[in-house]
Amino acid sequence: MRVMDATLPHEPAVPPAPGEEQYPALAFANSVIALTGGQFTDFLGTPAQANQWLAERGLAPLDAGLRETCTAQMRSLREQIRALFASRVAALPALPAALSAVNDAMAKAPTTPLLQWDEESGPYRATPHPTTAIVEHALAALATNAADLLTGPDAERLTACGSPPCMRYLLRHGRRHWCSTRCGDRARAARAYARRTQPGTAD
Repeated sequence: MRVMDATLPHEPAVPPAPGEEQYPALAFANSVIALTGGQFTDFLGTPAQANQWLAERGLAPLDAGLRETCTAQMRSLREQIRALFASRVAALPALPAALSAVNDAMAKAPTTPLLQWDEESGPYRATPHPTTAIVEHALAALATNAADLLTGPDAERLTACGSPPCMRYLLRHGRRHWCSTRCGDRARAARAYARRTQPGTAD
């Protein structure tokens, strides 16, 4: 698999898939994009790209200084979330490893504001967010969002883009099952070509 730099202008920018703005976990699952010729663009391909991806969604400061180990954690959770989405779309049992990965990510960061004490103003409650735990907090938020999507009313609308080689997921609106106009045009062109080339089809 050849991964291309997500910052290079090799193809026009792909607009967000339907549902990404509502569910960050959907955008997370779609942060690797299949291109023609067996190539891929990975927006989590380097620590700098992953840091920028998180910062754009308010999940980490722009100067968090992610390292490759953190980026690898992000890519690993992304694949497990994609596996759960694939299981939901295909109405198949979830892979135990994928379930464990998402549950572990949710459990690593506290969601309940803890009691803190300021020397001047006294007691207050806040969720701890040390620099060393930035990625764990971000992954916990994404895993929780994925769980909310999979267990909420929008789960019925979750589908995979129907235009190979695209591998993005989206929330279906009506009969539409393409993530973008480009994929819809490509799918229609492929169907038209298949009809023209079928044996016995008149010119």
